Amino acid sequence: MLSKVFGAGLTGTDGFLVSCEADVENGFPQITFIGSLSSSARESADRVRTAVSNSGISLEPRRVTINLSPADLRKDGCGYDLPIAVSLLRAYRLLPDRLLSGSLFIGELSLGGEVLPVNGVNSMVSAAAAAGLKRCFLPVENLREGSVISGISCYGIHTLLDLLDYLTGRMPLPAPAVYLDKIAEDPAAGPDFSEICGQDSAVRAALLAAGGRHNLLLIGPAGTGKSMIAERMPGILPQMTRGERLELSRIYSIAGLLDPEEPLMRHRPFRAPHQMATPQSLTGGGKRPRPGEISLAAHGVLFLDELPEFRTESLESLRQPLEERKVSISRVSGNFTFPANFQLVCAMNPCRCGFWPDRSRCRCSEQQVRSYLSRISKPLLDRIDIAAETSVLPYDSLRLKAEGRSSSAFREQVEKVRAIQEKRFRSLGIRFNSEMRAEEVKQFCRISPEDEQFLKEIYERCSMSARVLHKILKVARTAADFAGSAEIRHEDLCEAISYRTPEEKFFGASKIRRPAYGKS
Repeated sequence: MLSKVFGAGLTGTDGFLVSCEADVENGFPQITFIGSLSSSARESADRVRTAVSNSGISLEPRRVTINLSPADLRKDGCGYDLPIAVSLLRAYRLLPDRLLSGSLFIGELSLGGEVLPVNGVNSMVSAAAAAGLKRCFLPVENLREGSVISGISCYGIHTLLDLLDYLTGRMPLPAPAVYLDKIAEDPAAGPDFSEICGQDSAVRAALLAAGGRHNLLLIGPAGTGKSMIAERMPGILPQMTRGERLELSRIYSIAGLLDPEEPLMRHRPFRAPHQMATPQSLTGGGKRPRPGEISLAAHGVLFLDELPEFRTESLESLRQPLEERKVSISRVSGNFTFPANFQLVCAMNPCRCGFWPDRSRCRCSEQQVRSYLSRISKPLLDRIDIAAETSVLPYDSLRLKAEGRSSSAFREQVEKVRAIQEKRFRSLGIRFNSEMRAEEVKQFCRISPEDEQFLKEIYERCSMSARVLHKILKVARTAADFAGSAEIRHEDLCEAISYRTPEEKFFGASKIRRPAYGKS
């Protein structure tokens, strides 16, 4: 007899339905799989047969053919065990059709018949709901995650026998799980900007970066607060929308990092990978492609501390995702796309010891300084919108309490500026000033004829690229939004230009000049 039920698989962060067909006929007893399956998926034959047997169900030895379609999409993982088992039992006429039609089955089976949790349930249930399925049977540990998706009823299963009791009618179906969202995150939670003393220009740069979601680079001696500023940036970003929370939760579910008790993430991520991170750990990939750090930082902050200490190939791997906001990975098994919608924040010392150009403290040679800074390529620097310096503070400044500076106050400002951008770009498919394309820059970043001449002189004198020119105008637009100005003013333009000064100072053609000893 031929039977058919639905399972689900993953490609990137998207789920897709898999039709599990089983046919039982007379012949030499064996199980044959059809379809593109990984080794772990093919091993389901032994797991299913043993789990069925240990559940007290005896199957007559027959020739069994199992087809998982679509055949051109590779099926990976153990989540197909449950739909294969249900399809097989139906083919043996041990199950009625009563609840099989319109149902999705997800889960790995242990040899004892327990239904074990799997990753990526959010994406799988979403695909089933979009296809019009009405029910989903899944592991109890994944029940809260599945219940996040509306339009489909989810039921938690402990063992294969529990599922058989439901499908045969020996036990009535329980009420479907209902997800109750918790209270939104506390804006006051986490480290606060009030704890940072001084560094007004760097704090202002961080505020602008948060408002327009601009990429930020902080340069200065060790211990001057660069990491403190970066760690506090998620606390001044607005709360995530439900769409952002769903996308982020799917990424973390596929990566196996989602808390079963918190299936819909509430806090914006802050990812700070170590300097030894490989390109694959940043962008994602592997034999079984999984999201990397830049995907795990989606809708949040990716912080790269000690930027020049990262491998060159790791840093260069960020260039395309910073532009396209996605990562495309090609493998023999298929093409995979992961989101890369993150904000980049970097911090670095000006040299290995951290004190250049103060020759009273720096003992690095010119060649050492040049070699250290040359690890950051010009194309990567062009993708930084704002660069700001931090400096060593006098003792008295460190002992003073920062007045008028708090994460809650900054967050209110950022929310107002984000609301302005939301209204401005409502019909254009973008949300932030940093995402403006050339046509939007021309439309929304108009400046006076005098400022045009001023900007032209700066552009030619500094040999800027077109990308840097547009970034200056985008940052100026954000500065004007913070000021509540409909037009970009001269002071907004000057402030945006000033955020390219550290790049010229440290990375410009004339960046390495030996000053007189004892002077900076």
